[in-house]
Amino acid sequence: MRRLLVAALLLFAAAAAGAWWWISHPLALRAERVEVSIEPGTTAREVARLWVDAGVAVPPEALYQWFRWSGQARRIRAGSYEIGTGTTPRDLLDKMVRGDEALEMLRLIDGWTFRQVRQAMADAPNLKQTIQALSDEQVARLLDLPGGVIEGHVFPDTYAYSRGVSDMTVLRRATAAMSRQLAGAWEARAQGLPLATPEAALVLASIVEKETGVAADRGRIAAVFLNRLKLGMPLQSDPTVIYGLGTRFDGNLRRTDLVADTPWNTYTRPGLPPTPIAMPGLASLQAVLRPEPSRALYFVARGDGSSVFSETLDDHNRAVNQFQKNPKR
Repeated sequence: MRRLLVAALLLFAAAAAGAWWWISHPLALRAERVEVSIEPGTTAREVARLWVDAGVAVPPEALYQWFRWSGQARRIRAGSYEIGTGTTPRDLLDKMVRGDEALEMLRLIDGWTFRQVRQAMADAPNLKQTIQALSDEQVARLLDLPGGVIEGHVFPDTYAYSRGVSDMTVLRRATAAMSRQLAGAWEARAQGLPLATPEAALVLASIVEKETGVAADRGRIAAVFLNRLKLGMPLQSDPTVIYGLGTRFDGNLRRTDLVADTPWNTYTRPGLPPTPIAMPGLASLQAVLRPEPSRALYFVARGDGSSVFSETLDDHNRAVNQFQKNPKR
């Protein structure tokens, strides 16, 4: 009996040593990289089968028993995961328990329109497409945005997302980010601004975003438009005209375009346009709500991205003559 007990103990020790060796050595893979997407509610046994089907060259039962024996099978998180050569069974389980997912990145640029956001999302790798057949108004309603307007309500930033998530999921994060940033900037706003609501600030910030060629000018550009609003002067912003033209704009803004009335043409209509014209970044939100002190009412581009600011029309006309009509002088 004693010999049988010793033999059994030796066999158990050998099995334990073999198991310890196995979980600490790299898994055999049928490709350099193996990817798996685990849906919520997937069992540990099903997870093991997913990895084997994807390219892990071991019996699925061996993986499952390791998950079960570790005591962490129920802690495996849903998500998208990727492993490469050198990954051990221990590494694999740790990755899924930590939720260390394989992520993609989507970069949304300051000054983009929602049409450009749509295109970036359509081109994004492993992003589930759900909005491409929907109108902007339909997307806005699904996101519970006020007034059914999504233009300008997406915050420009770089968003990491799990493979297989939907474009709407990323948009919810991006619109929530804009809501937070706008609320914070509005809370810290200067007194006496001619802006009655955060939405008005968002609209003006989108114009400032499109008008700013160099960051150093942003605060003064915001001041020009705020000064004009206070005096009841038209904003006369070319980017608003271009936005109103939509797909009709061919890259060349003509004098006839400036007098072609649209709801966004700030040459033909007073005050702010009805919606933002692009995604403003945080710097533009802050510039509009805490502008630089300035009495300037005009600005004109130098041609190098920067602008010349003027308080009087005569000074402005001289600047236009120097930098626009006679740029070589």
